[in-house]
Amino acid sequence: MPPVCRPGDRVAVVSPSWPAPAHYPALHEQAMDRLRGEFGLVHVEYPTTRCQGTPQERARDLMAAFTDSEIRAVLATIGGDDQITVLPHLDASAVAVDPKPFIGYSDNTNLLNWLWHTGIGAWHGGSTQVHLSGPAPDPVHLASLRTALFGGRTLITPLPASRDFGISWDDPRSLTEPAVDEPTPEGWTWVDCHEVVAGLTWGGNLEVLQWILGVGAHVREPAVYEGCILLLETSEEHPPAAEVRRMMTVLGERGLLAQVAAVVAARPVAHERADDPGVTARRAYREDQRDVILAAVARYAPGIPVVVGVEFGHTSPQYVLPYGGQLTLDPRLGALVVDNGPETAPGRLQESMPCA
Repeated sequence: MPPVCRPGDRVAVVSPSWPAPAHYPALHEQAMDRLRGEFGLVHVEYPTTRCQGTPQERARDLMAAFTDSEIRAVLATIGGDDQITVLPHLDASAVAVDPKPFIGYSDNTNLLNWLWHTGIGAWHGGSTQVHLSGPAPDPVHLASLRTALFGGRTLITPLPASRDFGISWDDPRSLTEPAVDEPTPEGWTWVDCHEVVAGLTWGGNLEVLQWILGVGAHVREPAVYEGCILLLETSEEHPPAAEVRRMMTVLGERGLLAQVAAVVAARPVAHERADDPGVTARRAYREDQRDVILAAVARYAPGIPVVVGVEFGHTSPQYVLPYGGQLTLDPRLGALVVDNGPETAPGRLQESMPCA
């Protein structure tokens, strides 16, 4: 994993896929205020942060951020759907000269995997426009993001409430009114988790992984993934269980599932913002996705530990997980553990430690 940040550091804020700040600037400014106020970081923007650039232009800004010695972390504003077209224009050897944390998820699975392929760890989660804007960021997310940025330890435990969506960004209330959470009494599902398991993480958004595997440019032979902990999450497009089953089959037939030491699957988004089928249907959707993931693991990697329902990916509050760094599954604690070296921002992490 790259070196951690220190308060006062300059960090890049980029839009490698879709420039959300161009469409919702007030929310972007709120997020930048949180970077300064909550973390003491100085944000640096680039031409495509607030403007839809070509793949070459977005790659140019990413390279400027990754190769600037004064920039100590790179944060994505949001995901999108075409980041895979940016990757051919990046220079891995130049990025490797001065590794620094990259933080993003969703379509940013492309960059996370590209960095992993290059030998650089990163962080899955933490898009600024999504989880730092609005009336008040979730304390759980802030604590988890602080571990990613400044080091320390986060104990990840099931949360009592969650939500798929906040208030629409087209609604001015999104700036001032908190979104409503729903109780999550079901918690997580642990399968074949009998002892502590630790490993380096890989994976990300399941839909994007299909594109990566399809292109094949930044995928290693299956043996390279031996002992990894596979992170899986699905997007706000909430693919049906049959589609998730097919995507899991791809991972299985490529020989990837057979290599991993454990699977950690996220709590999925279960409805569209404008079309909520109700509590019962949302629960059924999540159960169906859980069942097809468990069935695929049982077929291709029987007996390995699986944890389903973890609050990362497209859910809120959102835990930020290492990507290429070590994650520990501890069934004795009923928790996942993230250790990111010594903390460089004393006194802040402990105040908001998301322990249950």
